[in-house]
Amino acid sequence: MSEVREVGADGANSAVRRAMGVQYLSWNYDQMGVVGTLMLSEESENTIAWQRFLPGGPVALLPLDSTRSSLVWSLPVEKSRRLLALPDEQFVDELNDALWKQHDHISSVGTCMSWMEATLRRIGLPDGATRQLPPSVRAIVPKSRAAFPLGFGHSTRYVANGVVLVGDAAHRVHPLAGQGVNLGFGDVSDLTRLLADAVYSGQDITHPSWLEKYESTRQRHNVPTQFAIDALHRLYYGDAPPLVLLRSIGLQVTNAIHPLKVKIQIFIGTHDME
Repeated sequence: MSEVREVGADGANSAVRRAMGVQYLSWNYDQMGVVGTLMLSEESENTIAWQRFLPGGPVALLPLDSTRSSLVWSLPVEKSRRLLALPDEQFVDELNDALWKQHDHISSVGTCMSWMEATLRRIGLPDGATRQLPPSVRAIVPKSRAAFPLGFGHSTRYVANGVVLVGDAAHRVHPLAGQGVNLGFGDVSDLTRLLADAVYSGQDITHPSWLEKYESTRQRHNVPTQFAIDALHRLYYGDAPPLVLLRSIGLQVTNAIHPLKVKIQIFIGTHDME
């Protein structure tokens, strides 16, 4: 029998996981996530997360209240370091430029997109060309800027020797879909539910069966989600014309078919995926 002695919730560089001696599958994205607290130019309801996919990585604004949002900006390592070194005012200028700048479009992709818009209209669907405007940033809260490395990670075991892993100690994802914290919440929810079931049924909570059930339940959910997010990152990080065309048409069709859009929004949250 295995007694639960410790819950490893100590992040992506988990010392608990290393002490368990389990295999950990990981790779780096050669990007940093620049974070900070932003002051918006205008007060609004500010209840929807907004995200834009750029050539260097996505920039996302997550609502805090009517005048503030939290920033998560994925960037190549060198550019992130340069932005961290800028004065606050210059950083805000660069951020607003990233949010609003119109990038050059590949002509062949534009032609295909126009054809797709016409096709969607002919079959009675919206053309999927709508675009939500981003908020404008007035300032960044002083000393709120920081950065952390981005990567993928997954522990092949979540339980061993009376220890159980939750959150980033067990799995690590790119922040582009905003799912890292949700995966962690799911771990805690399932772990506490299984513990409660064991106590309610009179089962000895030191028995390993419920730990193994936790591991299998969470891995069935976490692993497909992680690889889907990794695939999205690779799709959006590339700038080859076939990739640009694939993601552009995919988003256009998704915007046109409302039930499909709702299902994707439930999975990744509400984002502006340009």
